[in-house]
Amino acid sequence: MTNPIIVGHRGARDLWAENSLTGFRNLLDLSVESVEFDVHLSASGELLVIHDATLDRTTERSGRVADLAAGEYRSVILKGTDEHIPTLEDVLEIYAPTGLELHVELKADADGKPYQGLEAKAAAMIDRFGVADNSFLTSFSGEVLKTIGEVAPHIRRLSSLNQKSVQALGLRQSVEAMLRVSDVLAIEKALLLEEWELLSALVPAEKLGVWVPNEVEDLSFWLKRPLRQITTDRPDLAVKAREGLFDAAH
Repeated sequence: MTNPIIVGHRGARDLWAENSLTGFRNLLDLSVESVEFDVHLSASGELLVIHDATLDRTTERSGRVADLAAGEYRSVILKGTDEHIPTLEDVLEIYAPTGLELHVELKADADGKPYQGLEAKAAAMIDRFGVADNSFLTSFSGEVLKTIGEVAPHIRRLSSLNQKSVQALGLRQSVEAMLRVSDVLAIEKALLLEEWELLSALVPAEKLGVWVPNEVEDLSFWLKRPLRQITTDRPDLAVKAREGLFDAAH
């Protein structure tokens, strides 16, 4: 199997403001294959690219993303920048011409509940830009992934797993359940390392990913594993580590 592909997490959140248009544009200067970002749904029906369900951590404002009125996102400035929260449309305008693989994570609201209709709205926007073939809709929720399969069967699905998300069913049953509704499983690195034997036996290498190693040594370790993808906040280091492995092999 070839080296894993590299996915820029929230653009590249350790290099530029996470989920910012600057970060998304700058990522194109790195030799990565993919980008990951997050989508929330406002009460007015806008698809907003931000990780948290609240504005407090990453913007100059506070309150729930869902409570933003139509167009209000334009006045919500990301910390450390002069940019506002992007929309899904803004981000797809950047990436649609590039062919980059897109991992579009559908988030839950501040109460942890899936947004009603987000799956269909996100899929419609992806279709509008003609990028369904190189997109994944992603979620921690098996129910959301099931809904994606119903409303957008033509778009691939990716499930994210960590210690918390596998607690209810247990690891094996969680993985088996997610394999039924996902094309790829991306697993948090500590869990994947701890349970490598079981997880690599349950999930074929071409369906298995890891998140989110950020140090050179850690990235080099995972680049040597049979994996589909590595999602990282430092895609620049991941690219260098991969080039180093290639040079060492030739």
